[in-house]
Amino acid sequence: MTSGNKPPLIWLNVVLFSVSFLLAIIAAPWYGFANGYGFEHWIWLLVLFSFSNLSITAGYHRLWSHKAYEANSVVRVIFALGGALALQNSILHWSSDHRVHHRHVDNNDKDPYSAKRGFWFSHIGWMLRNYNNDSYSDYGNCRDLQKDKVVVWQHKYYVPLAVGLNIAVPLLLGILYQDIIGMFLIVGVVRLVLTHHTTFFINSLAHIWGSQPYTDKNTARDNGILAILTFGEGYHNFHHIFENDYRNGIRWWQYDPTKWLISLLSKVGLASKLRRAPQIKIEKAHAAMNLQRIQKRLVGMPNAEALNAKVIAEFEMLVESINAYYALKKQMLDSKKEDLVKKYEHSLLKIRYDQLSEKLVQQRKSWKLVVAQYA
Repeated sequence: MTSGNKPPLIWLNVVLFSVSFLLAIIAAPWYGFANGYGFEHWIWLLVLFSFSNLSITAGYHRLWSHKAYEANSVVRVIFALGGALALQNSILHWSSDHRVHHRHVDNNDKDPYSAKRGFWFSHIGWMLRNYNNDSYSDYGNCRDLQKDKVVVWQHKYYVPLAVGLNIAVPLLLGILYQDIIGMFLIVGVVRLVLTHHTTFFINSLAHIWGSQPYTDKNTARDNGILAILTFGEGYHNFHHIFENDYRNGIRWWQYDPTKWLISLLSKVGLASKLRRAPQIKIEKAHAAMNLQRIQKRLVGMPNAEALNAKVIAEFEMLVESINAYYALKKQMLDSKKEDLVKKYEHSLLKIRYDQLSEKLVQQRKSWKLVVAQYA
């Protein structure tokens, strides 16, 4: 769309984002300088900022948009309330946008917040004008969510819930601690601005800044710094190829508190059916991206053709070992029966499994040396 034919502004959003931002960067510091903030202000800021964001990441995003796990009604109601407090529209509306984004990622005509339209557009610009005026007649891509009573309830009463919570929570804390203005500015305004922009980073910076260890078919990036700011959503390259996995950070050392929360909920019986991408697909996608990077580096090098052949051979041996290892692993799991014949067969499989496991370990080491050589 040309600059001379822009859709109309959504003045409610323009005013909301502008006023809240100005209050957060001007009024909040001024009031703090004049009157001071206590420990309670910062504690409640952290608590409610975390609650708002986790309601978006664990609720709106991984639970409802991607059906990465199931949660009981109590958890769903809590996330619905936290999402209203985050002031990012209803579950139904948010999920509809997000599913369109995944289906048409980077398509400037269809992706509602395409990163290829620039940082400003993907971060906040797409919400300031009525770009999708005909997109929400029936939420056809969320018919499954329209069967969820919590989703329907929150969508129907979203405005009173959002307005009520964003007024009542700071007001009650202000009365409790005898500082209504301070709590309104810190817990109400600053918390809201932080929640908005850290969440918006997932649409903008997470498609611009970082690495692409699993796919380059779209602009999504993995970024550990953004993971800290977004409660684990910064591992966005992984997410865009394995979107139904309840995890974003799959390594033990990757910061993903949303994943940890979902796992904890499952351990206490409040969540179930946690979905994981098959490990074989993850490992092969990672290896394929490394192969692609190496081949790009080989272009123009002396003996490029011979070097490329050697790298491809090493890659194919790795894939062969991966396929054999995971196939036998599945066979072992299927063979765990009680009768003696099956136990004997299982013991033979175990010997073969150990051999393939050791072979795969060595093949991974060999591949890592190849990758490091062309890093």
